[in-house]
Amino acid sequence: MYVQKDIQFMQEAIKEACIAYDKDEIPIGAIIVCDNKIIGRGHNLTETLKDVTAHAEMLAITAAANYIGNKYLDQCTLYVTLEPCVMCAGAMFWAQIGRLVYGAPDIKRGYTRINNNLLHPKTNVLKGVLEDDCSDLIIDFFKKKR
Repeated sequence: MYVQKDIQFMQEAIKEACIAYDKDEIPIGAIIVCDNKIIGRGHNLTETLKDVTAHAEMLAITAAANYIGNKYLDQCTLYVTLEPCVMCAGAMFWAQIGRLVYGAPDIKRGYTRINNNLLHPKTNVLKGVLEDDCSDLIIDFFKKKR
């Protein structure tokens, strides 16, 4: 069950995804929250930076770690509009993200397609928050590309 804060924070992640969309990047956005405060934001910048690792989650993790001055984010929640890929799940494992909340599943490249156990064992997962809004943004993006 979703709580209002999960919806509000996912809306912030969607805002990040819209920024990516406007930059002609795949529209995925992420935020990291600690004590009900956003401490990290990111949106896909793989095309802009010519960097395959510049995923929304990776940039948000870096921003949050810099904000708190610690590489461990075990007291934090990462909100992301699309199910993380294996690379991002690995980064979340190493950062020991306390909670993951994502919108839409990634049926092609999501970490759960490879292995459900890629996240840190203590990470709690909530999926499907504003799933339709998150999916629609990506679907619209690729329709315009074709």
